[in-house]
Amino acid sequence: MLFDRVKIFCKAGDGGNGCVSFHREKYVAKGGPDGGDGGNGGSIIFKVDEGATTLLYYKYRRKFVAQNGGDGKASKWHGANGEDLTLLVPRGTLIKDAETGAIIKDMSDCDEFRVLKGGRGGWGNKHFATPTRQIPRFAKSGIKGEEKEIALELKMIADVGLIGLPNVGKSSILSVISASRPKIGNYNFTTLSPNLGVVKVRDNDGFIAADIPGLIEGASEGAGLGHEFLRHVERCRLLLHVVDISGQNLNDPIDDIELINNELVNYSEALAERPQIIIANKSDMIDEEIVDIAEFEAYVKDMGWELMYVSAATRENIDKMVETVWDRLQLLPPTQVFESTYVEPEVFDDSKDHDVTITNVNGVYVVEADWLYKVMGSVNFDDRESLSYFQRVLKNSGVIEKLEEKGVRDGDTVSIYDFEFDFIK
Repeated sequence: MLFDRVKIFCKAGDGGNGCVSFHREKYVAKGGPDGGDGGNGGSIIFKVDEGATTLLYYKYRRKFVAQNGGDGKASKWHGANGEDLTLLVPRGTLIKDAETGAIIKDMSDCDEFRVLKGGRGGWGNKHFATPTRQIPRFAKSGIKGEEKEIALELKMIADVGLIGLPNVGKSSILSVISASRPKIGNYNFTTLSPNLGVVKVRDNDGFIAADIPGLIEGASEGAGLGHEFLRHVERCRLLLHVVDISGQNLNDPIDDIELINNELVNYSEALAERPQIIIANKSDMIDEEIVDIAEFEAYVKDMGWELMYVSAATRENIDKMVETVWDRLQLLPPTQVFESTYVEPEVFDDSKDHDVTITNVNGVYVVEADWLYKVMGSVNFDDRESLSYFQRVLKNSGVIEKLEEKGVRDGDTVSIYDFEFDFIK
């Protein structure tokens, strides 16, 4: 069975922390701060693997985490950047946001795409030295890497899709027009996964054909195997609708065509409007007492479709069919690429946005904000200058003003992520 859908969890690497350090060397007085910056975290990158046709690699492994950036060190040593984590997928894979189903990227028109960005490394204390603050005992923490649950969905890339009921000869036709060797047998659902084949037309020309198996009545609603494979027809520019014209199975070819087309309509109206060529297979075995050829041809003509009689067993008209398909493809638009529908969440800018939540819990004013949590990671509360820096941040960002609006008074307790102090204006 084709493994073509999976959900995975991905996390980019966190940025490394900046270092607090001071230069110490014999005969060198007042060496000053020399803490290095933290390295950037590794990103999550998806890359096309041209040899892959399924998402089987992700069947048993569902969590992927890129490398964190290294912490900064003394002597202004920069922490090592985390390595990017590259995940391979077949061409034609859709990368989606698992929560909303929105398409992030269609990997059919590019070879590589960064989905999650690694966190930026924090600054070392060398950046915080000023003429009035010559011994900063604090540094910035690294920023966390992005994380997301991602849905991968494979929609095979093929120019031509062979559709039709089971056992009408789709796999047989694919085997004689290409080097593909699908399993062939006189059973329903012999083909358990779509098969791709490259069809050569001339020296350097050709197209890709896909045998789409398992379509039966109710396939679009989940009956049989067809609902699992209809998505692989969506990119096809031309549909070869294969019917058994021999009458050996006592089927009416007109009913067979209408049944399959109804399933296409139920699945996607755009798919049902795709150009079709009716391929009447097994033409070497026609029983005209069972099949009314005149009625069949009149029906196809009324529907505006092109009709070709072929036999995969004897190769009758096979070469003509290939040439006809190639000529029709030259008149059709290129393979469909699904546009991104994913809306990036607003990036929080802690230099501009200072929204905070202040609640009074039993007389204690509790202050919460994502940006403030990041700031606290860079504060050394045992150092007077570092603490003064934190107090200026609270004042300049408006936190003190918002506390006063909430009714805080001198002597009241303020709690910011387990750091508590008495408010004094």
